[in-house]
Amino acid sequence: MQQTLIAISIVLLTVGIYFAMVTIYKYLPYPVFLPVLTTTIVLVLLLTLSHISYDEYMIGGKWINALLGPGVVALAYPLYKNRRVLIENILPIVTGVFTGMLFGMVSGLLFAQAFGIGEDLILSILPKSITTPVAIQISSGLGGIPSMTAVFVMIAGLSGVILGPHILKWSRIDSYLGKGIAFGSSSHALGTAKTFEYGELAGSMSSVSMTLSAVFGTIFGPIIAWAFHIF
Repeated sequence: MQQTLIAISIVLLTVGIYFAMVTIYKYLPYPVFLPVLTTTIVLVLLLTLSHISYDEYMIGGKWINALLGPGVVALAYPLYKNRRVLIENILPIVTGVFTGMLFGMVSGLLFAQAFGIGEDLILSILPKSITTPVAIQISSGLGGIPSMTAVFVMIAGLSGVILGPHILKWSRIDSYLGKGIAFGSSSHALGTAKTFEYGELAGSMSSVSMTLSAVFGTIFGPIIAWAFHIF
């Protein structure tokens, strides 16, 4: 009974903080106030100040985590609605996503090598722009550190949604196709959530890009690591 009450309290606390951050974001629609980012910061501060461990938080947090699967599946609905547009633009989508995936992996790898980072961390950084479940599997298979990969994926996602709008504006990219591919192939689920602010069609493109990026990353991740003599 006590475990159930703790779980319910944690879920209510998390959801309550998130909706409060959403309200703030409506009045201050700046990337740094993105609800996912601010909610994470507030939760970390509360857990730290309250001396609540991660394992204790996950008593209720696992209920929220369980909704990730249905949330991803729900992305299929806007994909279905915009299937004709996707089919008509299949070539630029595939080309753009592959280029984004390749640049994301190679740039991270070269950056890590330039700073003399160890091989295990390099392999952990390699799949940083791919959605977390797939990135962890790639990292584990290559000999990286899955827990560090999760951190790098989060950093890539948050930096993408914070800096992405400015980069798109500077690059004068206004099309739904360009925005969707850019966010989906570089900032995975967080980027996809951000892209829906530009419209359902842009969000659909981003979810497709996120999925394709995961597929390409799984195939080409080991090849890129081998090409740069990482293992």
